Amino acid sequence: MKVVLLHGWPLSESMWASQTEALRNAGFDPVTPYLYGRGPSIDDWASEILQEVYGPIVPVGASMGGYVALALARRAPERVLGMALVSSRADADSWDRRREREYAIADLHDGVRPEDADPGISLEHLAKAQAAMRDRLDLTGVVASFGGPLLVCVGEQDALIPVEDARALAGSALDGRFEAIADAGHFPNLDAPRAFNAVLLDFLGQWRT
Repeated sequence: MKVVLLHGWPLSESMWASQTEALRNAGFDPVTPYLYGRGPSIDDWASEILQEVYGPIVPVGASMGGYVALALARRAPERVLGMALVSSRADADSWDRRREREYAIADLHDGVRPEDADPGISLEHLAKAQAAMRDRLDLTGVVASFGGPLLVCVGEQDALIPVEDARALAGSALDGRFEAIADAGHFPNLDAPRAFNAVLLDFLGQWRT
């Protein structure tokens, strides 16, 4: 079984450095795909990852990466043993959120780089990723029907994903688990890596061999 760590926007796979080390030390086999430049849709990204990573997987997706995790479960439910959604959601963008993404795309086309963006990512790739997130499918049905364990984790200070929304998402799953990380914002694995790693390793422990 491989643990597939799926990064958020506007970051890269380097955001998982602490988790990669912790997982390897615990005997797991993590992989960290780079999501940008894979095509126009989240579904395209999932299709490519399924071709690159063989065998059973447990996707762990942060924010944008959570959308990819759900797309993996939609496309290949027989391969997804479990899943963790970190500061992410399953529904499609609201009209207000779609409009915000349009503004972000316009800024990127004007050469405005987000302050927290990893320096190696092109503005074109960041803009295309925003468009892919804007146009993604509503996959709440995937959560409701998913047969494996589902962890929903959120930072208590997340300004984008309310704690109660994350709790409700976990509650909508057949085998859902909710965890809130204290003193953490939208990327709890970066803000509170020790606490996040403990939650993640405990969740993954059910597949330890």
